[in-house]
This record gives sequence, C-alpha cells and structure tokens, in this order.
Amino acid sequence: MTTVIENNQKSDRLEVGTPLLEVKDLHVEFHTRDGIAKAVNGVNYSVAAGETLAVLGESGSGKSVTAQTIMGILDMPPGKVTQGQILYRGQDMLKMSNEERRKIRGRKIAMIFQDALSALNPVLSVGYQLGEMFRVHQGASKAEAKAKAIELMDRVRIPAAKQRVNDYPHQFSGGMRQRIMIAMALSLQPDLIIADEPTTALDVTVQAQVMDLLAELQAEYNMGLILITHDLGVVADVADKIAVMYAGRIVETAPVHDLYANPAHPYTKGLLRSIPRLDQKGQELYAIKGLPPNLLKVPAGCAFNPRCDVATDLCRTEIPALHHVTDKDGEELTGRRSACHLWKETLHG
Repeated sequence: MTTVIENNQKSDRLEVGTPLLEVKDLHVEFHTRDGIAKAVNGVNYSVAAGETLAVLGESGSGKSVTAQTIMGILDMPPGKVTQGQILYRGQDMLKMSNEERRKIRGRKIAMIFQDALSALNPVLSVGYQLGEMFRVHQGASKAEAKAKAIELMDRVRIPAAKQRVNDYPHQFSGGMRQRIMIAMALSLQPDLIIADEPTTALDVTVQAQVMDLLAELQAEYNMGLILITHDLGVVADVADKIAVMYAGRIVETAPVHDLYANPAHPYTKGLLRSIPRLDQKGQELYAIKGLPPNLLKVPAGCAFNPRCDVATDLCRTEIPALHHVTDKDGEELTGRRSACHLWKETLHG
C-alpha cells in the first residue's frame, strides 16, 4: 500500500527547472547603539526546482541573514529591509501580508537550522514536533499526525522510528537530530528548502550521510535547495552552482565545477586554498590573513582589499561591480560573474 507521502509526492512533484525563488538587489541593515550595520548589500541570486545553490562565505558575510529574510523570520527591529525583492514563483514576498507569508513558510519554503538541539523544543517529543506540521497546516488528528511523524522518521532513516517517536531531542545523537530537522522541513513537501549549515558540529562521516540524504530527497521530490555553509568541501558533490558572499555582497557566482577549477575572485581563491589536502601532509595550512570586516565600518572600495594580496589603489577606492566573466577570447562564460577589478588576472593568470 502506498504511503501518504508517496501519493503526495506523485501529485505535487515540480518539473525540474521550474523557477522558484529570485532574490533581487536585497539590502538588510541592523540599527544598533554603535551605528547601522549593513549586513546585506545588494544580494542577487536565484534557484529553480531540482537545483542546488550553495551560498559560501565566512561567518558574518550575510548568508544566514539573507535566508532569514527570505523566510520572514528576521527580527525587525533591529533588522530592516531597506531595498530589494524576494520573488517566490513571481510574487514578491516582501509585499505580502503576514498571513500570506505564513501560508508559504513551512508549506512552500522550509528551513533546516544549523543547531538542531537549539531548534528543537527540549520539552516536547520529536514525534509531537513533527506531527505539529500536519495538525496546524492540514488539520490532522493526533493519531494521524503521529502516524505521519513515524513515516517521516522512517523516511530519513532513523532506526526503530515507531519505538522512538515519543523520545525527546536530547535522547538522539547529533546526526539523528539533524535527520529529524530534515524530516520536519520535508513534512509538507515544500518547493524549496533552505539548509543553514546543516552539518555544523557533526563528524565527517555523519556530515557525508546527512548531505547524501539531502541530495537523495531533493532528487526524489525535485525540490530546490539553498545550502548555506562556510565549508567548500561539503558542497563539491551536491551543488549545481555557487554564490560566494563577503561583507554582505555576492563577490562571485559560478557553476560548481568551474569555480573549483578556476576561481575568478581572490577571496574565493583563498577559501579554496584553505581546504586541507592529503597531498600537503605535514605542511602548514593556508589561511586568509586578517579578519572579516566590521559591518559598522566596512572598508572603502572593495571590502576584501585589506586582506587581498593583489589589491591596487583602485580596489581601495572603488567598489567593484559584479562583472560578467569571459574566457580569454572574450566569450561570456555561462553563470560566471565576479566582483573584482582584477578578475581577468585572477581567472586567466
């Protein structure tokens, strides 16, 4: 007998390539006692059904703030959206009422948070929390919600789901809790999932299992996936395209294999050099010098210039546009853009 999830999957599956989300010129700032922190400065990216966009960057680059703004869960105040659009299937969510956004949040766009132990309620069983999605959004009874919770736990391969449905979050390992978060995000079969650092604090083996599970479920349901991380090693095998963020801006976009093979921004090049490699055993690990900028006092010109080995006077005075990237013959490279005055030198040597 086919399950409820399987039946819903067959009827609601999106066609691969269907446009889902487009973020246009998004600006978000925080008003603090010390001044205005510009956390997001003109971010543009998009994701379609069946596509995985990885958003990379160090802590404080604006990755999670952008995601929270998309979900409509940003604390306002102190946060404030000053400009831009967030288009879900052509409709600007920033112009929707709270009630309209609630119909999309969870049902159409879901989020997996980076700290499962903090995200889950410690005094409620995981089965109750999973079942809540069905009780609130679909009017399911307690028995129906519990049955669906068990089904979801089985789907994300939690052993003995029927016996463990009444257990509490602290009774599960970190990897199992993250699977519960994935199950919760999947419960209403959304069009798009935003995974914010889904493998944080997990060991390498469990990281791989979680990422494999996400990729498998995405392929099964044709969901769009925005994967937020600072770990380039995590996304190499699962992402289709990458957007690199620094100081609230997108500094490079590219198809995943193109970016790994030949980055067009010094910051991206530094991130790639920072990945530990087996053939460098015994050698000193590379690290980008300095620290990410204070968002209250972002440097003039390119924000990365104080840490950049190739910065020029132009880099210190003029903010670079997000240039279309071309090959050596001047042909535009599909999906490639770089916010660097020296992108030609970086890309082509």
